Order: sequence, then structure tokens, then C-alpha cells
Amino acid sequence: MSDVVSPRTGGRLIVEALEANGVERVFCVPGESFLAVLDALHDSAIPVTVARHEGGAAMMAEAWGKMTGKPGIGFVTRGPGATNAASGLHVAMQDSTPMILFIGQVGRSMREREAFQEIDYRRMFGDVVKWVAEIDEAARIPEFLSRAFHVAMSGRPGPVVLALPEDMLREKAAVAAAGPAEAIETYPGLTQTAQLQKLLWKAERPLLVLGGSRWSDQAIGSMQRFAERFDLPVGVSLRRQGLFDHEHPNFAGEVGIAINPALAKRVKEADLLLLVGGRMSEMPSSGYTLLNIPEPKQTLVHVHGGSEELGRVYRPALAINATPNGFAAQIEAVHPPATIRWSAETRAANAAYRDWSEPKPRNVGGVEMGAVMRALRDVLPKDAILTNGAGNYSNWVHRYHRFSGPRTQLAPTSGSMGYGLPAAVAAKLRFPERTVIAFAGDGCFQMTSQEFGTAAQEGAAILVIVVDNAMYGTIRAHQERSYPDRIEATKLVNPDFAALARAFGGHGETVERTEDFLPALERAQASGKPAILHLKVDPEAISPSATLAEIKGKRLKE
Repeated sequence: MSDVVSPRTGGRLIVEALEANGVERVFCVPGESFLAVLDALHDSAIPVTVARHEGGAAMMAEAWGKMTGKPGIGFVTRGPGATNAASGLHVAMQDSTPMILFIGQVGRSMREREAFQEIDYRRMFGDVVKWVAEIDEAARIPEFLSRAFHVAMSGRPGPVVLALPEDMLREKAAVAAAGPAEAIETYPGLTQTAQLQKLLWKAERPLLVLGGSRWSDQAIGSMQRFAERFDLPVGVSLRRQGLFDHEHPNFAGEVGIAINPALAKRVKEADLLLLVGGRMSEMPSSGYTLLNIPEPKQTLVHVHGGSEELGRVYRPALAINATPNGFAAQIEAVHPPATIRWSAETRAANAAYRDWSEPKPRNVGGVEMGAVMRALRDVLPKDAILTNGAGNYSNWVHRYHRFSGPRTQLAPTSGSMGYGLPAAVAAKLRFPERTVIAFAGDGCFQMTSQEFGTAAQEGAAILVIVVDNAMYGTIRAHQERSYPDRIEATKLVNPDFAALARAFGGHGETVERTEDFLPALERAQASGKPAILHLKVDPEAISPSATLAEIKGKRLKE
């Protein structure tokens, strides 16, 4: 075998590294600054999905990383392309998602002159991503790409940014390619598993909460068996609802926004809180009120793959630096006590969840979202993927849909508007055989509505349910709560969203009555096209639990 390595352009070396790491698809908005990469992709088997906006491309890449556990790949051009993509990077960072964003850069001889669209990405993204670098020599591409994949997947996963000077991408180098990166798993020690067993044996009111990323199907199954052996009540962190089957008799609900008060009470009163994979940040902790800082009242056992997260906010009684996969692989060594004392509490927790997640009839006009979610629960396949962005409309999805397992939910823990549609496109491309439904409020949808064109171009037959109450509902609710009768900047005048779907060659219908929803859903699914169902809802129906008038009235009484 010859050891001679032929010279290749920087663009070709980038693509070779992607191929070596098993990249299945890249997302981009094209730019002249990385034409050499596009030229190399032309000769590659890696499909390229062309988004309409760099924010959409970055969110698609982030969603791909969520689904696969491997870095989602995005390419954007310099300057405005990079700034547009920042929203997707922020999602990846707060959601602990592996992702690599490649950004075209000005030529090396032009740097530090504020050349056309020039930005120093190290300074711009230094606090937004795990690692940011600029590749100055084509010969170092294998080194930088190897490091990028390792950093994106290691510890607490997250995004990496690599800037690519356009002249460097045309430069040739005779350099050997690097092999694929492997995610490094960390495991609990024998002493730690023994300590955990002792704490569980002493507990009277334990609660298991699953969150974060780096979960394999096998690890999820192992944690379910662990919960069954100990008969533990199990909660899932905000928008990590695919980590535990909601129909399981041990499920206690989502520890997230608008939490079930019974579950919030259970978290506060737990004498042992076993937090695996999650960070218990602002939203899951109800504004840092469920656990005291830095000393929780609960005996906290915190399991996390990133050592920097252990003790960062809460001082744990037992800190275990292990990835969810590594922890789950060792959990069989932890044995339940001879007598389990909390089984009645587990049944009570599940009963409270089931009552909370059953829609109650509401006397509102337009389409009633509780009834919509109840209908979808009956007709959707168990492996359907539901996506959403940010907005009060998502409360109905999180509260009333019963997620069954891994990769059934794609939603931003960062609370980013516009996420649902591009995430749905990525999901349908990754799992074309599965039903994919994106939920979006009217404001949320218009953040990335142009990506419906990407779905149409790719033939990705997603269904987008646009929940239209003619306002930025979440902000309006805050206004009614804090500044009643002083409403400003939250009203929306909306287009015919169903017509937008038809303009792109998709299927579109407007639904104004609850009873018309299921027939419209059936027609949309039968069309075999990307589809939009435009639901007209009553602005008063601001949340599953309260109307705008009730929020305002409560504030005025106070």
C-alpha cells in the first residue's frame, strides 16, 4: 500500500472529514465564501438541504444533532449569514446539542481591515458556543475537524464554530485524513453506586428526574427498568419528554414550564432527588424555587457528563460525573431495599399526572386546543414526532400529549421562537416513514415560515399546525399580569397561512371550529404533501388553565 497522499483543496479536505465521521446530511444557505466546499460536496454522497434563512439552517442542524446524538452540520456565509445563524447556535448551547457550524470567512490577506462582511468569530461567539476557531492552513483541517467533533460530543455536548477563510479552502495540501471521532462515555465508580444505594435505602420520598442529552435508546430502557425495580416516581425535565413513556404507571409528569402544582410540591418535598443528565436550570426549577441555592433541602444526587455542571448552582450530596449512557450501564449494580416504602406515593404521583394531562372542556370560541390535543392523542401513531418553538400554545402540547419514547419530541429548552418548523423539516428528512407535526403560534411561525419552502423543495411531507390568536400570546399574558389595560406591541395582523402552503404546492386549510379539525387533519395527511392547518383560536384562551380576563382580574384584585 502506498503512503503517498495526494494534494487536495481545503474544501475537499472538509468534506472528507465529514464523510469519515459518518455525516448523513448538511444544511446550508449558500455563500460565495465557501464555494470550494460546495464544489467538493458536488462529488460527495452527502445530501445538501438548502434552507431559506441561516437561522432555519442552523435550527435544522441542531434538530439533527438532537435526533442522532452526533453533530448536526451547518454551513453559512460570513457576516450576515453568521449573525442570522446565531439563533440556532444559542439553541444548541442551552439544549446541550452536538453541532458544528462552518462559516465562510474573508481571505486571510484581508483580515483586520473590516473587509466585506468581516467578523472576528472568536470574539462574536466566544460565550455562545463550546469552542470557536479559524482554520488558517488547509493542512490543519483534519486536526481541527477531529477536535471539533470530539468537543461537540464530549462532556456536556454543544455547538462548535469553525471559520473558513475562502482562500484557505482553495489552497491544496497533501495531508492524511483523520479517523472518525468517538463520543467519550464516563461512568460512575463502585464507591458512588454504593453510596447511591445507601441513600435510596434511607429514602422515604424519592423522585427521579431525567433530563439533558446524550441518551441512547438502551440507556432510556435501562432507566425505565431501574425505575420499575425501585418503583420510583419519574419526572422528565423541560422538553425532554421522550426520555420516559408517559403511559407508564411510574410517570409523574414534566418538570417544566407551567408545572403541575402537585408535581412541584412533590419535587420540593422529596427527601431524595436523583437528577440524571439535566441541569435543573431556570425553567425546570420554576425560577430556581424548587431547590434552594446552593444547599437544596432535598438530598440531591446529581449525575451529569460535564464535570463543570456538578455544584455549579446546587451543591449535591452525591455528585456523579457520568454521562447518561455511562450511568445507565452501571445502574444494575444498585439494588432496591427489601421493602419499598414509597409505592403508594408513586401511584399517587401517576394519578396526579393523569388527571393533569386530561383536557377539561373550556367554554371558549374558535378551535379549542385541549380537544385538538385529545383528538391527536387518539389518532397519532406512537412514534409520531411533535415539534414546537416558543409560545403559550406549546403548553397544550407539553401538558396533554403523551410522548411514548426517544425522538418523539423536538423542542427548544432555550425557548427559541421559530424552532418547530425547521426542526420538523430535519425530522422528516431523518425519519421519512414517521408522522411529523410542527406546532407553531402565529408569531412563532412567522419567525421561520419561509422554511416551509424548504419542506416543499425536499418533498418533506410535514404537517404544520398554526395556532392563530392574532397576537404574541405569551408576552400579552405577561402584559395582562403586570400592566393591565396597557397593551402595546403584542397585536398581530396575520395573512392566510393556509394559502401560503398552497402557494408552495402544499396542502393548506383554515379551521375555525373544533369539530372541523379531525376531517381537515385526515385530508392533510392523505394529500401526501407538506401541509398547514391554520387554526383560528379565541385570544381569550391564553393557556390551558386561565383566560386573559382571569389573568387580568387576578392582577387587579392584587
